[in-house]
Amino acid sequence: MIPGNLNKIIIILFLINTSVFGNQIEKKTAHMKLLNKTTNKVSENFILVNNKINWETLVIEIISCFSNPPDELPEDYVLLDVYDQLNNKEENIYKGWMISSTPDVTSLEHPVYDLWLEDCK
Repeated sequence: MIPGNLNKIIIILFLINTSVFGNQIEKKTAHMKLLNKTTNKVSENFILVNNKINWETLVIEIISCFSNPPDELPEDYVLLDVYDQLNNKEENIYKGWMISSTPDVTSLEHPVYDLWLEDCK
């Protein structure tokens, strides 16, 4: 089994190696899903690139969103910044890329929420 941080490094190297940004189609909206583990409810939101939203106790900023071209395997990538406002403090809890096909590898690690990218629109 490969440790979590090493998995992330391997994925980043793979993405850089396969020229992720050279052939990607830039999209305007990230379709995100959020599981609240305490209520067991899943909600979804469409967040515009270069915008922030408040969602539960989280503040989510979408920096960019890309999709593979139609002639390649379907895959979406989002660069985001996530803050938690629990107890009236804003703490950065995630900054980086999420990949639609591997939410477990690029996931937000939070005791209350699971956040993942569904796709880019």
